[in-house]
Amino acid sequence: MKLTHKHTLAASYLGYITQAVVNNLTPLLFVVFETSLGISIGRISLLITVNFGVQMLVDLLSAKWINVIGTRRAIVAAHAFAAAGLVALGVLPYRTADPYVGVLCAVCLCAVGGGITEVLISPIVEALPSEDKAGSMSLLHAFYCWGHVGVVVLSTLYFALAGTGRWALLPVLWAVLPLCTLAGDEHHTPLRALLKSKMIWLFLLMMVCAGASEQGMSQWASLFAETGLKVPKAMGDLLGPCAFAVMMGLSRTLYGIWGARISLKRCMAASCLLCVAGYAAAVFAPWPLLSLAGCALCGFSVGILWPGTFSLSMVHCPEGGTAMFALFALAGDVGCALVPGVVAVSGMAGGALKAGLLAACAFPVLLLLAVSRLRRRPKGEQ
Repeated sequence: MKLTHKHTLAASYLGYITQAVVNNLTPLLFVVFETSLGISIGRISLLITVNFGVQMLVDLLSAKWINVIGTRRAIVAAHAFAAAGLVALGVLPYRTADPYVGVLCAVCLCAVGGGITEVLISPIVEALPSEDKAGSMSLLHAFYCWGHVGVVVLSTLYFALAGTGRWALLPVLWAVLPLCTLAGDEHHTPLRALLKSKMIWLFLLMMVCAGASEQGMSQWASLFAETGLKVPKAMGDLLGPCAFAVMMGLSRTLYGIWGARISLKRCMAASCLLCVAGYAAAVFAPWPLLSLAGCALCGFSVGILWPGTFSLSMVHCPEGGTAMFALFALAGDVGCALVPGVVAVSGMAGGALKAGLLAACAFPVLLLLAVSRLRRRPKGEQ
């Protein structure tokens, strides 16, 4: 069978589903780690920082080495690392003297795979033939959201049938997914030349804020629902992170279909305001279900922020190439690691967790200011 760009696009979609598994399966197991493995909440919160910290390191190295080893080899390695990490997550905690060490090693392996995947897939899709580049990018990132939904729903179903006592088999089953490979090549600009562009720095700031706005709620939604709102785990997972992912996927899918009719910059500005409203509702709502609705609203609002920033960067910096996407992935992961860490420092129970989530509102506000600055710039200015 002759492979075409449609096969590459389908493989890219599967790659982002794998990325969703890598980033969102472990947070669903936080309570299990605490109750079954005896790992403290403080050490559990460090897993988020380690995950995105390793991804940031991979992003940084990718800016130089991806073009040396080749895209095909790199993306195959990414899926191998992801599969190995998921298997290790189910095996190593019971094979190490300290279960936390096993979990930590598994998270690091997954993060290496996730970091490479994040760097490569967006530029691969950007290079494919398409009449609506922004719409294609939004649809690509929508598959991350639907992957997130699948992780929550299928994992919740697994726990309902097998119980949390057999949690270790779950990540091993998810390891079946990372089986695809991708291929592609493109023009790239030297990293030093990229960093001389003022526009690149503005987009890096936007990526930090986009990652922070998304993961501040996404990573803690399950634990927030269970410990802060006192709802059962199944309801918390379905109405917290699952609803967040559904709404994020919905917004990206809708923009992917109708985005050509909408101003991307105006859409992102409105999404920033909606994001602040979602965080505020989650924190201040007097009823648990209304707080969970705030989580869902936040998911809808952040949907376009990450892929939208990618798409705008290709308009203003069309020669950026793989190095630019590696820098953006690095900046996004800085934001992803920053806000969950802020939330963790604020404390993990009740009002302290809400205070941490409230602090995350600063990032969509900052992103709104950056988008406004971008709108005032002449199109050709660098």
